Amino acid sequence: MSKKTNEHKLYLNRELSWIDFNKRVLEKALERNTPLLEQVKFSAIFSNNLDEFFMVRVASLKSQVEAGVTKTSEDNKSPREQLILIREALEPCLEEQQQHYLYTVKSCLKEKNILLLDYVELTSRERIWVDNYFKSAIFPVLTPLAVDPAHPFPFVSNLSLNIAAIIRDPDSGQKQFARVKVPQKTISRFISIPNDFSERHPQPNFSAIPVEQVVAFNLHLLFPGMEIEEHSFFRVTRDADLELRDLEADDLMLALEQGLRKRRMGGEIVRLEVAKQMPHKILEMLKEGMDVKKEDLYIIDGLLGLDELFELMSINDSSLYDKPQNGQIQKALKYSQFSLLEDGSLKPGDFQSIFSIIRRQDVLLHHPYDLFASSVEEFINQSADDPLVMGIKMTLYRVSKNSPIIAALIRAAENGKQVMALVELKARFDEDNNIQWAKQLEKSGVHVVYGVVGLKTHTKIALVIRKEKDRLRSYFHIGTGNYNSKTSKQYTDLGLLSVQPELGQDLIELFNYLTGFSKQQSFRKLLVAPVTLRKGIESLIEQEIKNARNGKKAQIKAKMNSLVDPNIIKLFYEASQAGVKIELIVRGMCCLYPQKKDISENISVISIIGRYLEHSRIFWFYNNNNPQVFIGSADLMRRNLDRRVEAVTPIEDAHLRKKIEKILDIYLNDNVNTWEMQSNGKFVQRKILSKKICSHTELMGSLE
Repeated sequence: MSKKTNEHKLYLNRELSWIDFNKRVLEKALERNTPLLEQVKFSAIFSNNLDEFFMVRVASLKSQVEAGVTKTSEDNKSPREQLILIREALEPCLEEQQQHYLYTVKSCLKEKNILLLDYVELTSRERIWVDNYFKSAIFPVLTPLAVDPAHPFPFVSNLSLNIAAIIRDPDSGQKQFARVKVPQKTISRFISIPNDFSERHPQPNFSAIPVEQVVAFNLHLLFPGMEIEEHSFFRVTRDADLELRDLEADDLMLALEQGLRKRRMGGEIVRLEVAKQMPHKILEMLKEGMDVKKEDLYIIDGLLGLDELFELMSINDSSLYDKPQNGQIQKALKYSQFSLLEDGSLKPGDFQSIFSIIRRQDVLLHHPYDLFASSVEEFINQSADDPLVMGIKMTLYRVSKNSPIIAALIRAAENGKQVMALVELKARFDEDNNIQWAKQLEKSGVHVVYGVVGLKTHTKIALVIRKEKDRLRSYFHIGTGNYNSKTSKQYTDLGLLSVQPELGQDLIELFNYLTGFSKQQSFRKLLVAPVTLRKGIESLIEQEIKNARNGKKAQIKAKMNSLVDPNIIKLFYEASQAGVKIELIVRGMCCLYPQKKDISENISVISIIGRYLEHSRIFWFYNNNNPQVFIGSADLMRRNLDRRVEAVTPIEDAHLRKKIEKILDIYLNDNVNTWEMQSNGKFVQRKILSKKICSHTELMGSLE
């Protein structure tokens, strides 16, 4: 290891590493091989990611600068230096994204007879329809706000799209500034124009115009008798992080609801985006009126708020999307509709409960390849209705709207079972949704708790207590992903269904830790943060180091969203220098440098960005040819290891360990969705030298 004074050179800046990850998302949008509307989707994801990055990470750095914080990051950069580097890294990406929308997306869609029109391109009949639509569907909800001595500069809400205009009185010649907020939640961003009003030959398959242009070219109706001298578009991003002090909040839900109201209004402005064509006079009035500094101004040559490109995903043309891939019922769970005869054949007709399957064998689930509905949801559904089930306990971090899981928990409570749901109210940007679920669950008789004071509960666990022959048996699910029906089709996640007694007892005690005043300091098999997870992972790495130094084969394979923790990174460097072969699959931030001479020559890092969001966490250790394998909810970040409740479970069934190793190998051999991290910290897309290997295609049906 290098001298202490140079250690900062061994860590990549986490903010710049995150931007690098989001660049890879944008690269998927720019790839010509990506179907056109999938390009649109990745571009929208890039923008949505960036909004959250500004609302949380940039806001935090700006707060540090304003507070005079000079403490540097692991790579020895001050908050101010990081803000400068963030801007330098982002500006080329934003330009690339806009060029892609203007000159690839729009022109290629036009070739498919799908038109994304500007107002000036409308035919006379289209213009008549659009103007009438404005009068009937948009005009009534608009509120023009003037700025003069009697009207101070209006508050501009977070992520809102707005029009700034200079209004002139033709009689007096007096000019005034006005702002109009473009409606977003109630009206589509892209207004679809009926073909009956097209006058185009051939008629378009789909045509639409951005709503802000519809408003802008009808501003005269909002200011009758006045002249619209100039107008332009702008968008504001505000600090949206919720700082909550659990110990000071007598009622966490009340504190959160108050915080959410504040977020909707917004904190300090961290970014002002303006159209490139914005007149200088309007720009200066905006900067002065909202007290925006030059470093927070982003001039956009194109459409603002490209996160709303998601709306275009409703266009009905299968040739513009990835070919459909459908998950299947997990092989072991197919027996839920059949009984096994003595010779191993299936006897149709007799229903077999999911509990009998789990008693017979541990079941490893891999979503979306294994259907969430026929596995996790079925487990909770059967638990809710089974008369032998006494109680259900679950953690809920992010839950879909109209959630079947929530419905099952409510039904279980109505059936007289003891039901406990830990709802994590502080799941960022899902707080409001979780508050509503918590209230609904409580009204239905579910015992709702909010976790451990000072810690965010991120673990994904479900425990079912069932009475069988005068004894209680614990059935459970431990996963890497949320109990969310929607994201289960878009995110890759692993889960274990089991009835192993020691793990079951660990979960009973973990739930007691979450709901009571337990100070549990040890668990039989689970690795639990913030109690045993860090030490457990470090011990597993240290064991590989010891084996390597004793001349034995030593190897680590791991998959995660982010690798940021300095202590773990140091251990990986030490392991590499001892001769441990380390293969890492890190989707997002990675602050470790691989392939550095005398430091990390035995470490390789890849990132996979494709049709599914890689969300599973896997930790595999060779362990002198007796592999130890773990899956769970934790990334290798300080927050996951020290400031959250996480659960990582061993996979002890030899067949399932082999299955996970096969999954890892498929990922490691991917050459379609894979970027390889270089020794300088930059990622380069892996080249396809012969046969295409796409992990997301290979995994669909390959693990039977």
